[in-house]
Amino acid sequence: MSRNVIGYARVSTRGQSLDAQVDALAAAGALRVFQDHASGATQARAGWKECLGYLQPGNILMVADLTRLGRSTSDLADIVTVLGQRGIGFRSLAEPWLDTTSAHGKLIFDMFASLAEYERSRLSERTKAGLAAAKARGRSGGRPTVMTAGKLETATQLRQEGKTLHDIAERLGVSVSSLTRALGPKTISQGEHAPRKAALVS
Repeated sequence: MSRNVIGYARVSTRGQSLDAQVDALAAAGALRVFQDHASGATQARAGWKECLGYLQPGNILMVADLTRLGRSTSDLADIVTVLGQRGIGFRSLAEPWLDTTSAHGKLIFDMFASLAEYERSRLSERTKAGLAAAKARGRSGGRPTVMTAGKLETATQLRQEGKTLHDIAERLGVSVSSLTRALGPKTISQGEHAPRKAALVS
């Protein structure tokens, strides 16, 4: 199998330069460096997708530092785990202890991945505890509604008086969509339309 080293470099905005990362990766033996100007919070990056498609078993993915690949411990652990399953090694220049091509580095990564799993478990526990506390207080969790019982009663009365959805929403300080959801579709008269969601552009 080939042990070709492939680099990946990323900065968050177009105004930042990738030169330092690209130079460091090339100096460390990267035969090709994929690049992105995008936030690390999303995996939907053109350069990253191209990099994943290019990598082959036996390759080593190298980054200047871990923050170039992902934002959280669990995110990084998931990425490196998937690479390992494909037979692809991983190496970080700023974190030389994380080199999955060596026995010592693999051991360190296993500890790193265990920490990420613990982080996920703790997050899940906190979420469940928050939902349980909300339920105990009579709420089901999620975003609190802006249409309180008092506002709904006022909106119903104003609607019966012939006020428009726009006028009622403005008076109550809520959006027309929130008002429509609270009152129900039957409250929309001819000539009035509930706001439509913008179509997704593929």
